[in-house]
Amino acid sequence: MNKERVITEEEFNGLLDWLAPDRDLAGDKYEAIRRRIIKILINRGCNDAEEIADEAINRVTFKLREIRQDYVGDPALYFYGVANKVHLEYLRRRRPAPVMLQPAPASDEIEQEYECLEKCMRQLPADQREMMLQYFMEDKRAKINHRKELAKRLGIALNALRIRVHRIRTILQQCVENCLEQQQAW
Repeated sequence: MNKERVITEEEFNGLLDWLAPDRDLAGDKYEAIRRRIIKILINRGCNDAEEIADEAINRVTFKLREIRQDYVGDPALYFYGVANKVHLEYLRRRRPAPVMLQPAPASDEIEQEYECLEKCMRQLPADQREMMLQYFMEDKRAKINHRKELAKRLGIALNALRIRVHRIRTILQQCVENCLEQQQAW
């Protein structure tokens, strides 16, 4: 952000004159614009909304002599446009959070998980086992259509199917975790 240059009283007065001829009305417009910019930035998840809003207002103030003669329309819209550009600059400069990569599980671990899953699936009643296998078939659009058909065959709503699958999946997950713990204890 541009911290080197400070707005002079003359520049600030020029900004207020551009916003409205009445000084009190101009002050209210200034505050409303600033609050609106901050609100927009906060809604975008920006942590430095006030700093960016102030930078945008400063930039408009610095360029006011150039834009004042030719600009037509609501000055607030100009501020919002500049604030958007400043926010984009901020996003480009901000360093991305470091990504913590987890090591890929060893093939032995995957094999153990798979064996436990098969064991747990065999423990389910046949109708639940078949529902789980059918639910996770297909990909993309075919998966959606297949799940609708499955719900229709079972005579239940799609949401009821999702709930049943979620409950069975929770049981399976607990079973697999218990199985893995038992294998590690050996």
